[in-house]
Amino acid sequence: MNDPPHPSFQIQIQRLHRLTVIARWFVVVLLWSSVGLWSLWGLREEIHLWREYFTWVALWYAFESHKWAALGLGLCLGMTLAVLVWQSRNILWGLPSVERRRLERQIYRIHATGSKHPLWKWVATFPPRTP
Repeated sequence: MNDPPHPSFQIQIQRLHRLTVIARWFVVVLLWSSVGLWSLWGLREEIHLWREYFTWVALWYAFESHKWAALGLGLCLGMTLAVLVWQSRNILWGLPSVERRRLERQIYRIHATGSKHPLWKWVATFPPRTP
């Protein structure tokens, strides 16, 4: 009844998942290179003090007096941790069925759109590229 999916379809799912991983890490790098650097620059004087006399109170005071910098660092750290946990879960336990179905639906949409879809050449090209 339920035939196993064609091997090329499985390869396409793996390619799309790999692109998703790359895109998420690209967003993390983009955040750190823009918002993260801006936040660290805003805290440069406090960082200099922390290097000499680090205390948790000094850290709290710096974040309290530089709310935007603290928010920016929180965003960067949160996004980095979210991607790390997501990717670790996928490595340790494999793709959850919900995410696998989402990738399958996206592959079907890519095939329905054809070569005009932006991801067509990375996902649906035959034969599979060898590294």
